[in-house]
Amino acid sequence: MCGRFAQYNSRNDFFEALGIGPEELTYDAEPIGRYNVSPGTKVLLLNERDGDLKFDPVYWGYGPEWWDKPPLINARSETAATGRMFKPLWEHGRVIVPASGWFEWKRDGDQKQPYFIYQRDKEPLFFLAIGKPPFDREHGQEGFVIVTAASNQGMVDIHDRRPLVLRADAVREWLSQDTSPARAAEIAHDSALPETDFTWHPVATKVGNVHNQGPDIIHCINGS
Repeated sequence: MCGRFAQYNSRNDFFEALGIGPEELTYDAEPIGRYNVSPGTKVLLLNERDGDLKFDPVYWGYGPEWWDKPPLINARSETAATGRMFKPLWEHGRVIVPASGWFEWKRDGDQKQPYFIYQRDKEPLFFLAIGKPPFDREHGQEGFVIVTAASNQGMVDIHDRRPLVLRADAVREWLSQDTSPARAAEIAHDSALPETDFTWHPVATKVGNVHNQGPDIIHCINGS
């Protein structure tokens, strides 16, 4: 599950982590500054269009015309490439969500304690995602979903699902329009960062309110 995340680094931070030079995309040193990104809002996505890399704001959620329920926000990696709902997106709508970390809630008795999860070295993250192309046009609620996988090795203590975070050196191939759906499935399986690359700490419950957007959202409530 990934229902809330942070995207506060600058474009420069994300592009430099990918080895993307200023000749390919417009650099911007100003932090994006979104500490509490929620579904139903527009999120900056990295995608390939006409052979060039693009950075576009896209609606987080996916509900095609025949779907009679609220838009979905995640897709399971185990079935996304083959299921009716997401197969067309897997084939033609692979994107990356640049992120700084994400939030999960752990039940403790009658309460749910939120945690902020991030890479141990605090490097930017690159969530695998799929969506409705082209990404420079409006498609209503046919936006994008984040691809998730089962958790293990300790992270399952927080939540049994997690977003698939791709290694920086595999991002360009995932995005490439020349990459086959079968090869994309191999990338998702072989090039995702392991749970051991991440750490987490408890944060204040106010992260549950989407109106709370300040940097204090990600602070550890234990003071460490």
